[in-house]
Amino acid sequence: MATALLLAGTALAAAPEEGAGTATVHPELWPAAKSPAAITDAATEKRIDDLMARMTIEQKVGQLIQADISTVTPKDLETYPLGSILAGGNSGPNGNERSSAADWAKLVGEFRAVSLRPQDNGVAIPIIFGVDAVHGHNNIPGATLFPHNIGLGAAHDPELIQRIGAVTAAEISGSGIEWTFAPTLAVPQDLRWGRSYEGYSSDPKFVADYARAMVFGLQGKLATGRPVDATHVAATAKHYLADGGTFEGKDQGDAKIGEAELIAKHAQGYPAAIDAGALTVMASFSSWNGVKNHGNKGLLTDALKGKMGFEGFVVGDWNGHGQVAGCSVTDCASAVNAGLDMYMAPDSWKGLYESTLKEAKDGTIGAARLDDAVRRILRVKYKLGLFDTDHVDRGDFAAVGAPDHLAVAREAVAKSLVLLKNNGSLLPIKPGAKLLVTGPGADNMAMQAGGWTISWQGTDVTHDDFPNGQTIWEGLKQAAEAAGGSATLSADGSFTDKPDVAIVVFGEEPYAEFQGDVPTLDYQPAEATDLATLKKLKAAGVPVVALFLSGRPMFTNPEINAADAFVAAWLPGSQGAGVADVLVAGADGKAPKDFTGTLPFAWPADARSPVEKPQFAVGYGLTYADKKTVPALPEDLGVDVAAMMNVENFFAGGRARAPWTLSIADAGGSRQVGSAPQDSSYGLLQTRSVDVKAQEDGKAFVWTGPATFNLSGPVADMTRQLNNSFALRLDWRIDAAGSAPVRLALGGVRLDVGAMVKAAPAGEISTLKVPLRCFADAGANLARVDHAVSVTADKGFAATLLAAKVEAVGENLPCPAKAE
Repeated sequence: MATALLLAGTALAAAPEEGAGTATVHPELWPAAKSPAAITDAATEKRIDDLMARMTIEQKVGQLIQADISTVTPKDLETYPLGSILAGGNSGPNGNERSSAADWAKLVGEFRAVSLRPQDNGVAIPIIFGVDAVHGHNNIPGATLFPHNIGLGAAHDPELIQRIGAVTAAEISGSGIEWTFAPTLAVPQDLRWGRSYEGYSSDPKFVADYARAMVFGLQGKLATGRPVDATHVAATAKHYLADGGTFEGKDQGDAKIGEAELIAKHAQGYPAAIDAGALTVMASFSSWNGVKNHGNKGLLTDALKGKMGFEGFVVGDWNGHGQVAGCSVTDCASAVNAGLDMYMAPDSWKGLYESTLKEAKDGTIGAARLDDAVRRILRVKYKLGLFDTDHVDRGDFAAVGAPDHLAVAREAVAKSLVLLKNNGSLLPIKPGAKLLVTGPGADNMAMQAGGWTISWQGTDVTHDDFPNGQTIWEGLKQAAEAAGGSATLSADGSFTDKPDVAIVVFGEEPYAEFQGDVPTLDYQPAEATDLATLKKLKAAGVPVVALFLSGRPMFTNPEINAADAFVAAWLPGSQGAGVADVLVAGADGKAPKDFTGTLPFAWPADARSPVEKPQFAVGYGLTYADKKTVPALPEDLGVDVAAMMNVENFFAGGRARAPWTLSIADAGGSRQVGSAPQDSSYGLLQTRSVDVKAQEDGKAFVWTGPATFNLSGPVADMTRQLNNSFALRLDWRIDAAGSAPVRLALGGVRLDVGAMVKAAPAGEISTLKVPLRCFADAGANLARVDHAVSVTADKGFAATLLAAKVEAVGENLPCPAKAE
């Protein structure tokens, strides 16, 4: 799920991409499946008949609308009879992302209480409340946090997955919630995709096995005539369909593939989930051959509800209906007519309710289609015991973070680890060893947890959020000392007393969705600081273990070569002791657990994606019984990194895009700006992440004195863009124009854009374009650009940046004057 705050009535979607193939479905080619008979029964269908006969059209339309807690209040339900409420990635009760299980249950209860007040016709319909609990109940501090799906895929253990589903369900239900937007059944093909870690494997059969197991774990096995019990919740098979097959791994992109490949690679998890009783399916933001899935009737109705026999309801993704051709976030009858049953309209719900009601009344949305959608939603609500009859009470707060749950997470961590190299049998670490632990991920709960942890991007997670967890450092220290050894944490890898072994914990910073998209699979293309640490320790004669934290396999041959042992640890979650269970031997000289994990995706031999040349194939993984020596690996990237380096997109989605970084400079020096959403003070320039069009997609800057923000990176060659008449484009909102000059620089040359700033409408999103030739004519060397964008201003100026990039322009734009 992603977030988008879009202006009402703004049409978002264009026509299908030029050159796209067909997006026509032939249902006879699709696999057969069927929701189990236990999803409903004759008595329940009779209740639904009676209820629908008494419902007003306003109540029926309301069932189709889901709003986010950040934009709706329980009181709103007195006027708008909405069917569902969700809490998005950055939404918490009363604006507090770190609310307790009791706070969540209280909020859910407040919404449900209003929804259960009968209206004038005597009808009351309870809301259904959903959250993204995608690796445990990740919304709540102290909950049990599991490895992300890529790590669970490495475990290759469907029985474990079912137990994880049951634990997760118990903790979701324990906070008063009855619906999770999981499991993700994507089959990622291009690992540049920022959601790759949400996929279990590149093998569709394996994904199908896990789909079945996770649905059974989350929902339990459905029983005819009985609601889902108080320890289970509704599952969501997502994102339908082929979100893992988009061209070049682009999030919300286009799967440019034929129907046979669509079915064989990307659809196999859905029949398994449906047969297991999945109560809901979520449509994908992405397209198939240029047609948005939210509006593809062949996929939603003919294939899913027809051939695959799905009897639950289809929910949209965050304002995803607004991307359908001809639609806006507040008006999209075509999505319902295509087969969407519930719009996810987090902030657009009010306008969407009004337009959908109008279209239901004038026949644009037919009565039969409206009734079918409502019936499906009511069917799920009855199955969850949300009505007075057979009501199921949820809210066992003690289930959240229960000790036996944490034990399952620790087990999952140990089973997820994959040993790629163990030259000289360095692992397991012998009892009595002096251990040095270093690297940015060693004592970093955010890095080991990854995105979708407390907040959407997970960047601001601390150990305090999971006091019942351990960082990897803590787990290693405890295990080393228990075996008669010692452990020292070193921030930079330095030491005074030479260790017997060093463990360097490094990898990707947290990210979610499109903010994790990358141009190549090269790890640290700009500055290989972690490789430098590995080499420094090796040069000092210290045996080195590399522990790599990542949401995907990456090109790390240089790092593998620089280490004696290399472990893919993925994103293990809060139970860092599970790592030590495998890496550190006990006093008897044996590790409590051996390596059992194997690669769920191919590990690349170069920086290209899709992976054309695996260094380690799917299924590879050593154990302690293996005495294989991994020879020196080739370090050729296989691509011209300079040519593939991102030299056109500097800032998007609320953060600098790799390899570019955002920094602030004033009289006090230069400081790098992180991606955390909280307010940050940088001397004379304050910044904070804000929602403008999407969740945390803007960076607000307020000048209190002379200062500059810079988007800088490695030296880039922009002569190709210069020769093809590209322009530097800023999408921003001028919040306060001030009276001082505003200067825009590229390649170190400043131009005066004060007049353009003053001409922009205050408080509204506007676009500023300056041709690259303007900077070149003023003296910039575009063959060697290290500062792609700089904005210099003084006290009184304030702006919110949404995007900074270079793009081709077909207009003759004037050049601002060179700044003095």
